[in-house]
Order: sequence, then C-alpha cells, then structure tokens
Amino acid sequence: MPKQKRKFILVLLTLNEIDGLNAIFHKIPLKEVDEIFAVDGGSTDGTLEFYKEHKIKVVKQKSRGRGEAFRIAMKEANDDDVLIFFSPDGNEDTKDIPKFKKYFEKDYDIVIASRMMKKSHNEEDDQTFKWRKWANNAFNLMANVAFRKKGPYITDSINGYRAISKKVFEKIKPSSDGYTIEYEMTIKGLKNRLKIGEFPTHEYERVGGESYAKSIPTGIKFLKLFFKELTS
Repeated sequence: MPKQKRKFILVLLTLNEIDGLNAIFHKIPLKEVDEIFAVDGGSTDGTLEFYKEHKIKVVKQKSRGRGEAFRIAMKEANDDDVLIFFSPDGNEDTKDIPKFKKYFEKDYDIVIASRMMKKSHNEEDDQTFKWRKWANNAFNLMANVAFRKKGPYITDSINGYRAISKKVFEKIKPSSDGYTIEYEMTIKGLKNRLKIGEFPTHEYERVGGESYAKSIPTGIKFLKLFFKELTS
C-alpha cells in the first residue's frame, strides 16, 4: 500500500472559550493546515455552538486535564501526522501557525513557539515584576541542566503552543494529566535526544474568561514532575 501523506493538523483546545473564538478565529490561516478539529472539555458558554456553526469537528473530552486532551487528539491522527496545539484564548499568535511546518520539513521532532528567546514577547514583559516569566525560566534552566545532552538550550520548555508528530508522541509516551504535559514532553524529548526547535512568538493578553492554571499549585506539580523524571 502507498504511504499516506503526512498531514498538518491544527488542534483547538477549549473549555468555555467563546470570547476568544469570537475574537481570533477569523485570523486563523486555515489554508495553512490540512485539517482542523477541536478537543473540548465540556463547554457551556456557546463554544460548541460556535464550532457547529463553523463546521468544526469536535472531539469531546469526558475526563478533565490538558494532558488527556493531548492524548485524545493523538487518537484522531495517523502515525506521520503533525499536530499543532492551539488554545484560542487570545494568548497565542495565529500568524505563527505556518512557521511550525517549516521545521518539520527539516526533520524536527518537537517545535515550540517560545515566549522567552530574543525577538519574542512574553505577556509579563511590560510589567515590573515578572513572576510567571521568572518561574518559567527557572524551570527551563532546571530542564536544560539536568536533561540536555545535545542541541541548543531550550528557552521555553513549558509553553503549550507547540507541535509534535503522533509517532514522536507515542515514542516518549507523556503521561501527565494536567498542565505539566508540555514540560514532560520537553524533558522526555531532551532525555531521548530528540531534535527540538523553537522560534520567537508574541504572547498577547488573554481574551475573556480566566486561566485554569493557578500559579502556586501548578508550580508544585512542575517540581514534582521534574524530580520524578530526574529519578526515573
């Protein structure tokens, strides 16, 4: 049988993001991807109706957790397909979507839109105290020092705006249920000496709603994951 053509799939991760969808969906360059679908965690604010109106396939997520959403999305793809994970909450720049493809054409395994490297912009850059950015950079340093065996320094190990092929995802088998899924993917990518690429992105302010990731509890989970990977 002939080998199936690799597809680039845009995955929208949502839980009550109608404000963000209304504000930015028209900016998404749909012609730059081969397929688009949403993984929704049970929205009740009109998000599902928005998808129906715009003929977007929805895969419903019955159990909570961002990590579970990643695994659900992977079940919808073929082995060679690349999934670009995008949260339509206003933070992530839609203009970056085509940039992921260029890296996979050069055989990268994981590609991250970085809020930390030169020419990027973090949401907290205009603030005096950049608590979240400083914490993220601390986790970046820990991951690079402990696990990087080759390749460039990873500047944004945590950011969820990233792409990965199903084949690579199944190779590293990330098991996190919640917001540590991306950090686990990066760490396991470093441990397996995968080719990880980054490009600078502009992080904007969130549109409507609020983040479900609370800083202190989420930070503790990151620490637990780090030490788990360090001892495994």
